Amino acid sequence: MFTKFSTFVIKPHHLINKNNNKKSLDLKLISNNKIISNLLMSRCFGISSIQHQIHKFPFISQASLALTQERQRKDKIDILKVSRIHLQRYSEVSKPIQKIPKIYTAESKVKVDWQDNQTSKFHNLWLRDHCKCSKCYHQITKQRLLDTFSIPEDIKPLSISPGSSGVEIIWSGNDEHKSFFNWNWLRRHSYDPKFINSQQILNNKKTLWNAAKIKDNLPIVQYHKVMQNKEDLAIWLKNIDEFGFCFIDNVPPKVKETEELAKRICFIRESHYGKFWDFTANMEHGDTAYSTLALKAHTDNTYFTDPSGLQMFHLIEFEGEGGESLLADGFWMANQLKTKYPKAYQTLSTIPIPSHSAGDSNVLIQPTPFAYPIFNHDSLTNTLYQIRYNNDDRSTMSHLSPNQIPEFYDALRKWNELLSNKENEFWFQLYPGRVLIFDNWRILHGRASFVGHRRLIGAYLNWDDYRSKFKVLNLSNEEILESL
Repeated sequence: MFTKFSTFVIKPHHLINKNNNKKSLDLKLISNNKIISNLLMSRCFGISSIQHQIHKFPFISQASLALTQERQRKDKIDILKVSRIHLQRYSEVSKPIQKIPKIYTAESKVKVDWQDNQTSKFHNLWLRDHCKCSKCYHQITKQRLLDTFSIPEDIKPLSISPGSSGVEIIWSGNDEHKSFFNWNWLRRHSYDPKFINSQQILNNKKTLWNAAKIKDNLPIVQYHKVMQNKEDLAIWLKNIDEFGFCFIDNVPPKVKETEELAKRICFIRESHYGKFWDFTANMEHGDTAYSTLALKAHTDNTYFTDPSGLQMFHLIEFEGEGGESLLADGFWMANQLKTKYPKAYQTLSTIPIPSHSAGDSNVLIQPTPFAYPIFNHDSLTNTLYQIRYNNDDRSTMSHLSPNQIPEFYDALRKWNELLSNKENEFWFQLYPGRVLIFDNWRILHGRASFVGHRRLIGAYLNWDDYRSKFKVLNLSNEEILESL
């Protein structure tokens, strides 16, 4: 179980009542966090949402909100501990609008002067194209109804009426269409200048780890809880998001119950290995996973254009020796490589590596395009979002130039040194009743060789469907709409 609580980062002035003239909030050790936990888990996860709710519990500021001064001095930040819940949602967008912004037209744009002395500039055409009224945007399906190409290129506002929650604009044209834009929506989606990554709606902390950091702080949830309520399901998915993996304890060692557990997140992804796996070392498929051989740290599905997002394992039978499981945090090791060998990191971020699955006689799977780098980055933010690495599934590297050959093998050797470093390897033995689920885009996994009978069941889950469930459980309807 967790030996430490996760943290919720806050700024104290957001929780001070407007009638309270105190400029700072004295935070005390939480003695009973049940009220706060319930508040957070009731889909009011944003700081702005907490603001609207917390006044209902006037005793919280005295009984439940925070930390000792000793911890404040130690951490140099104000934090609120809530059992096993981590949300780092504080950003410029979360700040409440305390003063109605100044808004005016200039040439073909609408300008907004924010309270922090920054100015957003929106093209008239862009604003009209993003109207969310019922005529332009289907309120149920969240799909566009507006014909973008019917908007006059020279459209301009006839009137601008700012209010406490947003601005109403009446546009030129025969219909004098009326649009309303929420201030928070405008701030989030400002593109000139861009304040944040508008696509990142859940800014949850990633806890990167090595073996020493994680072995005594394992993320664990209970089977009966995640199967019975959404609050614990949300905690389960948060653990996967933050740590890259999570154990589920007290799962019946049976196929049906384990399959139902996987479906609690989303539908199971079918592949050439089947849908829900149930296998032993019988070489039913042409893959070393179906053998008794040791498997070095790797990610699965490098040969798929879209690798599976999550992978679940449940060892329900084992009579033998060996077969310990290995996890390693790919983001932690990637950061080590980037710090120690920046050139090698750049090489493995740019040189594409072809992969294949061809062990079954009726299968030849290769991705499109035919090769991807080990480290894949968001094209907008340059943030590492996916690791694709399985040296055993690598195809022929004949696409490299002569100068790239030594560069590639040198970088690969440095990456392998980190993968093989005992400090980065978290070894453990799975057993009936404990299920492992992990992020296949971040966590590398492996297995020691074994002798005897070993029956493993499990499944692949799609990345997008897992992320959908994670967001829906952790965002209010208002926050979801604000992100679209």
